[in-house]
Amino acid sequence: MELSKLTGKDFKDMIVAGQSHLAQNAEYVNSLNVFPVPDGDTGTNMNLTFSSGAKAVKENSDTEIGKIGQTLSKGLLMGARGNSGVILSQLFRGFSRSIESKAEINTIEFAQAFQAGVDSAYKAIMKPVEGTILTVARESAEAGKNKAQTTEDIIEVMEEILAAAKVSLDHTPELLPVLKEVGVVDSGGQGLVYVYEGFLSSLTGEEIQVVEEPDLDELVRAEHHRGAVHDAMSAEDIEFGFCTEIMVRLGKGKTVDSEFDYDEFRNHLSELGDSLLVIADEEIVKVHVHTERPGEVMNYGQKFGTLIHIKVDNMREQHAALDHSEAPSTEKTTEKEVSVISVAAGSGIKDLFESMGVDYVIEGGQTMNPSTQDFLEAMEKVPAKNYILLPNNSNIFMAANQATEVSEANAAVVETRTIQQGINAMLAFNPDMELEEIQELMSEEIQYVTSGQITFAIRDTEINGLKIKKDDYMGLIDGDIEVTNNDLETASLETIKKMITEDSEIITLLYGENSSEQLVHSLMEQLAELYPDIEVEIHEGGQPVYPLLISVE
Repeated sequence: MELSKLTGKDFKDMIVAGQSHLAQNAEYVNSLNVFPVPDGDTGTNMNLTFSSGAKAVKENSDTEIGKIGQTLSKGLLMGARGNSGVILSQLFRGFSRSIESKAEINTIEFAQAFQAGVDSAYKAIMKPVEGTILTVARESAEAGKNKAQTTEDIIEVMEEILAAAKVSLDHTPELLPVLKEVGVVDSGGQGLVYVYEGFLSSLTGEEIQVVEEPDLDELVRAEHHRGAVHDAMSAEDIEFGFCTEIMVRLGKGKTVDSEFDYDEFRNHLSELGDSLLVIADEEIVKVHVHTERPGEVMNYGQKFGTLIHIKVDNMREQHAALDHSEAPSTEKTTEKEVSVISVAAGSGIKDLFESMGVDYVIEGGQTMNPSTQDFLEAMEKVPAKNYILLPNNSNIFMAANQATEVSEANAAVVETRTIQQGINAMLAFNPDMELEEIQELMSEEIQYVTSGQITFAIRDTEINGLKIKKDDYMGLIDGDIEVTNNDLETASLETIKKMITEDSEIITLLYGENSSEQLVHSLMEQLAELYPDIEVEIHEGGQPVYPLLISVE
């Protein structure tokens, strides 16, 4: 079989196959996270990003490959999550620009498109790091260009690209010492290899088991349409008022105490409301239900795994806002000079940010990186002339910065790496200043705080001379693992000790959902004895993954 021309349909099929293969292996990509923390999310971010592009492509009926490429690029751009997702979106943004005027392409144009993607991705990264997805993309594109000089068969070019990608991936530990130390290949590069494997399987017809997963959003829209009662009911007539969606990664997390059984799971949820949709595979279950008790839905989901997506809408409020028979609101949305949008997980942390002047908190962070689209939607919800974005995680910088480029609004990112830096940055927020001055002052403020995080190890490993055992607690200081201990309180205290300097004045403890007020009060008493001149503050953060967040100023 020889393929001399790649059509729009061929390319669409490649995208669908690439997305499906990546989705099936996303959890393995997550497991390649260098740090043994329970939040490795490269696979999740790449999967959600590429799924956004694939979904857009599926809805496009164009037959020209250039049109399909434009749709893919836009879908990836808006769905890009995390640094790996943004890089993936840039790779195919360049790819798609290269073919945008084409109805179909030959081998030379096919190989050139991969190279254009590499060029676009490298330009988008301020300091490209070799031994990552960038290296895998670059070296495989080079192999593809060379092969295209000797063949007119696109399948042969794709075979060469994939083979070179695998060789490059295997070499990544030689380029990044931390990968070699831990004994893994680069996670982003592995994700890209899965995409390319899907591409080749589509071209050859030797498909890797492609699972076509039902689209939850489409099903939800269909369910709303089928059961539309808007014109016939008042808000008070709605029996189950909260449209609740959750996504659960099965078998993961500390709350798991039951084996997942689809029928039993669905039957239980059917007793909590109506308009129920349950979609499940071996790793993920997605739920949509109208209920009066969204908290019970979430708690039940946690019996089988960890929550990786939550969405709750008050349908009575939505109905009242749309129903022309009800009196319109006399309130007018006032456009502010400057609105601050922050990313955070945990109700206590959300409240803390809002009390400091943050206008909108995007739910997410380390365990679920918001997309470019999430930032754009947040800006639409809080009208302002200017925006400050606080990502509070280095893995969200690129999506936030991409949002400022895509948006027509005047927006700037303060590159806060932690929740603690975000809180400190808000101390310098002054809406009466120019946007650039605000950004500069808030950026300066973050250097005055040291950030500590306590979490647990998900596997045995050794990093920087520290031998870490699975389920041990680890203390990270400004991103580096400095402490490991099998006792939470001991690990917390030792981490704080390492953070203290002669200039330290305030210690702030934010305890999460896997911690307790008793623990932080015990720590507070010990710290009062050790450091009588340093003030200690305690807040309930409610954050997942990290039992304790510590800031020292």
